[in-house]
Amino acid sequence: MLENGHYWRNRERREHVAVIEGEVSPTLVLKNGTYFNGYTKEWLNKNIWILNDRIVYVGDKLPEQYNEETEIVDCTGQFLVPGYIEPHAHPSQLYNPENLANHVAKFGTTTLINDNLTWLFLLERKKAFSLIENFNQLPISMFWWARMDSQSALQNEDEFLDSEDILSWISNPSVIQSGELTSWPKLLAGDDRLLYWMQESKRLGKPVEGHLPGASESTLTKMKLFGVSADHESITGEEVLRRLRLGYQVGLRHSSIRPDLPLLLEEILAEGITSFENFTMTTDGATPAFYEHGMMNLCIEIAIEKGVPLSEAYQMATYNVARHFNLEEQIGSITPGRIAHINILKAKDNPHPVGVLAKGKWILREEKEWEREPVIDWEKSGINELEFDWDLTDSDLQFSIPIGLDMMSNVIIRPYAIETDVTLDVLPGNRSDAFLILMDREGKWRVNTTLRGFTDRLGALVSSYSTTGDIVFIGKSKYDMKIAWKRMKELGGGIVLAHEGKIVFELPLRLGGMMFRGDMTALISKEKQLKKLLKEYGYKYDDPVYSILFLAATHLPYIRITQQGIIDVKKRELLVPAIMR
Repeated sequence: MLENGHYWRNRERREHVAVIEGEVSPTLVLKNGTYFNGYTKEWLNKNIWILNDRIVYVGDKLPEQYNEETEIVDCTGQFLVPGYIEPHAHPSQLYNPENLANHVAKFGTTTLINDNLTWLFLLERKKAFSLIENFNQLPISMFWWARMDSQSALQNEDEFLDSEDILSWISNPSVIQSGELTSWPKLLAGDDRLLYWMQESKRLGKPVEGHLPGASESTLTKMKLFGVSADHESITGEEVLRRLRLGYQVGLRHSSIRPDLPLLLEEILAEGITSFENFTMTTDGATPAFYEHGMMNLCIEIAIEKGVPLSEAYQMATYNVARHFNLEEQIGSITPGRIAHINILKAKDNPHPVGVLAKGKWILREEKEWEREPVIDWEKSGINELEFDWDLTDSDLQFSIPIGLDMMSNVIIRPYAIETDVTLDVLPGNRSDAFLILMDREGKWRVNTTLRGFTDRLGALVSSYSTTGDIVFIGKSKYDMKIAWKRMKELGGGIVLAHEGKIVFELPLRLGGMMFRGDMTALISKEKQLKKLLKEYGYKYDDPVYSILFLAATHLPYIRITQQGIIDVKKRELLVPAIMR
């Protein structure tokens, strides 16, 4: 006897066939459009029939009969391509997954494959699974990864990486890959538990995404033997080709922190590459303003401009991704049985759509957005405003250690010997040293040091947005730190700047202290304001949001401030332990 789900699926499939037989009317017909067939790489003038969320017919015919509810759209002179797919989304970089998905869908990205790390920090497994199931109600297709490491050094590492939890994530039907694997040095050092999780992922037909910046041929070969399927960390054409020749699916990155795509394409095209089926493109969790004008549409535009053949440019953001994740029966092409993710273009070489369908529903129609009610009930899902039952004290603002963190770029940090007098209440403005504290969100521990290169005069920045969800304090003035901290508590989470006794900026992050509750347009405006202000206060790099986020990220060189204390990343040594409060 079939289970209820199989009965339902069988009925749905028979209904699809009944449309072809003229017994059921399609809900939508796109007629006379020129569509891209990814299997033959042809542009063909055909009619497309859709029933609810599925494409049921692509061909010369029009339905012989249809009812008054069938929508007929004449696409004469227009070009239809599959909805774009982002293969490597970090969906909570200030934005939340729902407002990100709704925003980028207007520009044609109708599928996101998402990092689950935020849910590991904010929710227990049962609630997290319920939440990701709720995302299936969106017209945008939402899939997930299963992280196998924390990307930092935690006080409760074994509890966080509970094997039962990790294996449950890997086997969840909404999870389609494992990774990204930032803890690969542990694998090389003999971590068989990690290797077992990878093998289990591969057994289930789910690829493993690497995170291998600067890896040598030897390291890449070893990781391939361990089972890593793909990597998106190439920063030169040579690194791209090295991965490709070893059998990796290669993601070409174009993000706010690493906008590498133009150069990567120039260099691989110069090498004579003509086959692109093992390439994808990713924006790798860019910060909000980077998405002002879309997501994968921008990557496709760059690929076309750099000389990638038109069909290959679209394939890199559609079918190539679907095939890699074993989703080609669901998404990535305009063929019968696929989810009706379709972008309508004015011209073949213009990837910015004038119409967008997601699961057969209009997201954008004749360049006008269709309004939709929110789907996710965040409170019911367990994602709420932060509440603190502890306060910042004078003893928390005592600094005495000799080692500080010196910013060399947005995210590369070296150790330095502190020479500034850190017993002062306000650090001198002629130096770029600032106080730095990482404080446990529950107030149980703290790590105090200095950060050089982030600001030369800002009184204070306090942020609940961080790698691990703990609280970051940066600034020249202990008094301003207290003011910014008080306001951040009142907001229930966020990023707050204080200077000379006044609040000069605030960004509420009322969803777990990590995510904005509002539309992307408002968030983009706030992020631009934050970046402008921080530059005025001495920030000299490009992406302050990532600078804050990655202070505790141990997959980057050379030194980090973590829950355990200050860590030498390369040596994996604890230089200064956290202090219990």
